[in-house]
Amino acid sequence: QVQLVESGGGLVQAGGSLRLSCSASGTFLSARAVAWYRRPPGNERELVASITSVGTTSYADSVKGRFTISRDNAKNMVHLQMDSLKPDDTAVYYCNTIVAFNSYWGQGTQVTVSS
Repeated sequence: QVQLVESGGGLVQAGGSLRLSCSASGTFLSARAVAWYRRPPGNERELVASITSVGTTSYADSVKGRFTISRDNAKNMVHLQMDSLKPDDTAVYYCNTIVAFNSYWGQGTQVTVSS
């Protein structure tokens, strides 16, 4: 059974930083592509950042230069470092991976950026 758990969300002032973590059980994230999504209040879920199994990263235009996705293979975790946060970054953040054609999601972690 694959399970993903996000952590690290919270309330931060604009311009601040947070680091989100996605931990996994039942699979090795080092062998998977992993993505971070977010769902802003009243909006659809959107892709924020992703990292492939070989370490290639990509980012939504809205977060380029501010967010960094990375792996910690020893801890079977993927992180999302978020700097220069803006109120528009307020959302529930989810990590996602696909194992054997099944898509797995964590429960999400709330990020609130105050102006």
